[in-house]
Amino acid sequence: RPWSVFGDAARIAALNPLIRVPTLVTDDGEALADSAAILDWLDELAGPERALIPRSGVERRHALKICALASGLADKAVSLVYERVIHDRSTDVWQARCREQIAGVLDALEADRSSREPWWAGASPGHPDIAVACVLRFLSEAHPDVFDPARWPSLAAHARTCEALPAFEAVTQPFLVTPPQP
Repeated sequence: RPWSVFGDAARIAALNPLIRVPTLVTDDGEALADSAAILDWLDELAGPERALIPRSGVERRHALKICALASGLADKAVSLVYERVIHDRSTDVWQARCREQIAGVLDALEADRSSREPWWAGASPGHPDIAVACVLRFLSEAHPDVFDPARWPSLAAHARTCEALPAFEAVTQPFLVTPPQP
């Protein structure tokens, strides 16, 4: 559900006391409140042959690293949204730091992605591919001035490729901010 952590805080809190998204409720009612936990559960559910993160070794650590960078990038982008919309102020030092961190992660992801074809983990898309594409969509919608496709061409191409997949097209929804009401 496209719930807002502000507009739908009570609904989310009933599932996740952190009032944070993403939150995934499993069929047995357990709420998972962290992207890594959600991805791990999905891979367990899919089974080893269909898992989207390698089971072990260097490939697994690399996939987890890319997912963690994407998740951290999302956190920084959310911080900038809060600064602009929720806090109703502009702290130049904080914004500059977040933008510097975002650019640093994008630089690292660009360097890594440009050496991997067709996908991050091989012949088919995996969790790193999905995580990066999702955060790039969020970043481009929430902060259109931050992501420069000319500076990060491999990431821009990656995002376009993922966005063209039917699975991505099926779940596309616009980014909306619902600020808290007094």
